[in-house]
Amino acid sequence: MGSSGSFPIDLVLFGMIAAFLVLRLRSILGKRTGFERSAAPVPPAQPRKPAAPVIDGKAATHMPDSASPASQALAAMRTIDRSFDPARFLAGADQAFRMIVRAFAAGDRATLRPLLGDETYNAFDHAVAAREKAGETQVSEIRAVQSIDIQDASLRGTIGSMTVRIVSDQVSYTTDKDGRHVTGTDAVTEIIDIWTFERDLTQPDPTWRLVAVRSG
Repeated sequence: MGSSGSFPIDLVLFGMIAAFLVLRLRSILGKRTGFERSAAPVPPAQPRKPAAPVIDGKAATHMPDSASPASQALAAMRTIDRSFDPARFLAGADQAFRMIVRAFAAGDRATLRPLLGDETYNAFDHAVAAREKAGETQVSEIRAVQSIDIQDASLRGTIGSMTVRIVSDQVSYTTDKDGRHVTGTDAVTEIIDIWTFERDLTQPDPTWRLVAVRSG
């Protein structure tokens, strides 16, 4: 860091990064994933090797065992919404994960609001507001999603609930108003997230909204 009289190059760079993320989010929003109308992210663990390989740039996916209660719940969901497809859901969850992580880093509430349940949005909004008040900047770059699996599924009436385990390689850190690191690291780090999505399967809105977030 230079002296107090030097030009704040680091702040300019962070501003450029934030602008780039916003532009990327806007380009992604033009694609339908079933999540487009779909608590705060935890600090990354120490860097370690990915849990699963990425094949042709796509995350590895796994479904529940055919005899498991989760698999039975998936079958029951298809009886309510015949267009429901677990593989398509995972593809949409992958895209939603990328959008939400980037929107949270950019403080893009307009993107976050329709993708999150009420309680989850309030938690994200509180975290963004605290960051803004402190003059902090969040940098989150997803280098790869290694795997995304349906860990659990359940059905309560017509409300479907899907819990997915997402293993990703990210660069994620927060800097203060002077550009100093507050949390995280600029090293590529494997992060495991457990995200739960819900949707009323009788409604025409295809959005699976994020209702719970925890670390794996």
